[in-house]
Amino acid sequence: MYNPSLAISYAERWAHSFNPDYYNFSNIGGDCTNFVSQCLHYAGIPMNYDRYGWFYVSLYNRSPAWTGVNEFWNFGTMNKGAGLKLTPCNLNDLRAGDIIQLFNGQRYYHNLLVNSVSNGIKVSAHDNSAFNVPLSTYYYQDLRCALVSS
Repeated sequence: MYNPSLAISYAERWAHSFNPDYYNFSNIGGDCTNFVSQCLHYAGIPMNYDRYGWFYVSLYNRSPAWTGVNEFWNFGTMNKGAGLKLTPCNLNDLRAGDIIQLFNGQRYYHNLLVNSVSNGIKVSAHDNSAFNVPLSTYYYQDLRCALVSS
C-alpha cells in the first residue's frame, strides 16, 4: 500500500544527496526519474520485475521505466499488474505524493514529486536538488500530472 508521507520523508532525506544503494544518473541523462522512483518504492510501491516493468537492481539491471521520464509515464499509466500505477489528472486534483512531469516544447524532460498542494504546489526533485520548492520556480511550457497508487 502506497504511503505518500513516506515518499515525502524519503525525498527530504535524499533530495540534496544520493542514496548509495542506487546509481547516480545525473551525468548520463539525469537522475530525476530515478529519484522519484526511489521515493515511491520506499513508500510502499512494489517493484515489477516483468521484462518491461518498473524495477531497479543495479545500473545494468533495471527497467527503462525506473529512470526514463516517458517510460515511467507509459508504464505507470498502462500497468495492470503489480507495482506503479498512475492515473492522469488535472493540476488542481494533485495530492501530496503524486507526480508532475514537465514539458519543454519538444519532450517531457523532468519528473517531480509533489510535497504539498496547500498555498501553492511544492515539489522535490533531483538534477537541480530540491526539496519542497514551489512549482512556480521551474521553467516549462506544459506539464502533465498523475495520481500515484500501487
